[in-house]
Amino acid sequence: MRLTGWMAAVAAGLGIAFSAPAMAGATLDGVRSRGVLACGVNVGVAGFSLPDSQGVWRGMDADLCRAVAAAVLGDPNKVRFVPLTAVQRFTALQSGEIDVLIRQTTLSMTRDTTLGLRLTIANLYDGHGFMVRRDANITNPREMDGMTICLSPGTTNELVTTDYFRTNNLSFTPVLQERMQDNAASLQAGRCDAIGTDATQLAALRSQFTNPNDYVILPERFSKEPYGPVVRRDDQEWFDVIRWTISALINAEELGVTAANAEEMRRTSTNPEVRRLLGADPLLGNALKLDPAWAYNAIRAIGNYGELFERTLGPNTPIGLDRGLNRLWTNGGLMYSWPMR
Repeated sequence: MRLTGWMAAVAAGLGIAFSAPAMAGATLDGVRSRGVLACGVNVGVAGFSLPDSQGVWRGMDADLCRAVAAAVLGDPNKVRFVPLTAVQRFTALQSGEIDVLIRQTTLSMTRDTTLGLRLTIANLYDGHGFMVRRDANITNPREMDGMTICLSPGTTNELVTTDYFRTNNLSFTPVLQERMQDNAASLQAGRCDAIGTDATQLAALRSQFTNPNDYVILPERFSKEPYGPVVRRDDQEWFDVIRWTISALINAEELGVTAANAEEMRRTSTNPEVRRLLGADPLLGNALKLDPAWAYNAIRAIGNYGELFERTLGPNTPIGLDRGLNRLWTNGGLMYSWPMR
């Protein structure tokens, strides 16, 4: 709905945000017409989205943006990365500044039902935690009574921390800063005693500290924080493109398709699932109104889900995370692609 004149003034006074509707398929058409994907990412978190010394965006979220560009435009480099804080992210999507938000965003009911947005699919399973200084000798969040905790406003972490402390009859003093890098600087400078956010982000922040071993991420997790891309609610066609592009990366790992062998498997495999995924059979591309090679292009660009995780967050990276819940379902994890047929 487009508001003008007195209607806009009333809405602004009541604090009501409206997103401009798009016709079905408008986002896909717009991306194709522009020839570039506008992808909302974090302003800078190692392992997710952070420019390297050459200004190239690196990390899981950045590569997922490239996967979508490869699927839609046939070129993973046709991405305009739009760095956004937690407070800015939903407004940027609602206003049309970005085509998709791929920025460590927890999929939750109220976000899915009240913002005029649609949450697509989980690409990472995480949980809320705390990081403290090692010399504080804290081993359990229940020992944090009275601490000053750095949090980012507009995140589920702010609510989860408040709920946890209230439930356990503990007190804390919040320090709210939009940029997680500011929270990291405050912890290192002693302006707060802890940071509260998702464990993967805590590990990413610690990897960039001057003395990372001086800080401990407490082992307890007490929330479900599934991350996933977000799109505008009014464009089901675009929703399908994003959801199934992420699914294709998971499905590729299930089928043993990698960046290195995708070309050969597309040419030689007789497995119907592989042929559909890689576009030798055009069924899936036709269903999404994309090139038959849409998933093949995405996999060739960034690899399958396992390759993506290991390259950006895995044990051999500075982040150093075990896959845990993000293993395939056949290996005891939660990653599972719906049947692509």
